[in-house]
Amino acid sequence: MIVADRKPLDEILEMVGDANRILVSACNTCVTVCLAGGRREAAILASQIRIHAQEAGRTVEVRENCLERHCDPEFLAELAGELEWADVMVSTACGVGVNLASEVYPSARIIPGLNTSFFGATDAPGRWLEMCGGCGDCVLHRTGGICPIVRCAKSILNGPCGGSQDGKCEVDPDTPCAWQEIIDRLALQGRSAELEAVEPVKDWGTSHSGGRRRRIVDEVFQAEGEGEA
Repeated sequence: MIVADRKPLDEILEMVGDANRILVSACNTCVTVCLAGGRREAAILASQIRIHAQEAGRTVEVRENCLERHCDPEFLAELAGELEWADVMVSTACGVGVNLASEVYPSARIIPGLNTSFFGATDAPGRWLEMCGGCGDCVLHRTGGICPIVRCAKSILNGPCGGSQDGKCEVDPDTPCAWQEIIDRLALQGRSAELEAVEPVKDWGTSHSGGRRRRIVDEVFQAEGEGEA
């Protein structure tokens, strides 16, 4: 899931500026799970904006809504009427939602209420750990399911580096060395010999360095074409 954190209130208020009609729009998926931008968090943010305006002696109207997803145009259609009313929309969706909403409604002023952090998994109640960087060329099959791109501080593909000591990363003595974990995992699976193989230089063209990535499911479009026929 995508993990995000609420921006500081002062930063959000600075972005909102002197707007008099503000829409706070929540997302009911990833950011709801990580307690950053769901219906409850959007309601809290809306209340904070109202209180700040009242203390400043300003008359500000703040509305709230919650979409099932901000990353799907089908659900963004629900914003049409609200955006005609609002001077600005504060989106508590992840960065994907802010991007797409801005493309669907290019004349609307849409600002982010969250800082999008990473792709993570639940480690414990209320705690998420980064697992994937979305590099577009997965190597987990040769590293025992441990991603060296995000879990190694240097994103080394043929590790470990010379800085790790006693199974800990040189960046932080409390952080496990990702490559030590990979070595231990492969040993557990009886695959230590595979560490002798050298991973070639990574083609980062599959990552964001190659521009905006796309994925098209051909079967969907083929089915639509058959339906039209």
